[in-house]
Amino acid sequence: MRTRMLAVTVDCREAEALAAFWKEALGYPETERWTDGHGVTYVELKSPEVPSLLFQPVPEKKSVKNRLHLDVAPIELEQREEVARLVSLGAKIVEDPEPDPWVVMADPEGNEFCVLPRR
Repeated sequence: MRTRMLAVTVDCREAEALAAFWKEALGYPETERWTDGHGVTYVELKSPEVPSLLFQPVPEKKSVKNRLHLDVAPIELEQREEVARLVSLGAKIVEDPEPDPWVVMADPEGNEFCVLPRR
């Protein structure tokens, strides 16, 4: 029996705000909220096509580089146009290495992700 991935969970300070950024960035069609037994409210972006993105509120700020990050690629825009769009939504360019095909960015809470060329 195999196990399947249901969601990528992101620890964050402001679950609503970070979920709003990623919903706009990736075009997730559905947002669901639920509260655990400790009264913590999670925000989940859902799509029938891909695993969910789940935003889990935590009290501490991000302090070190991510051990896991998302790689994204635009569907309609060229890579540089997509980078500019994501910056307009609140992301920042962290690194734009000349020989590499990706641009390292950070979401509004500093979580790194990479933007690759359109495929």
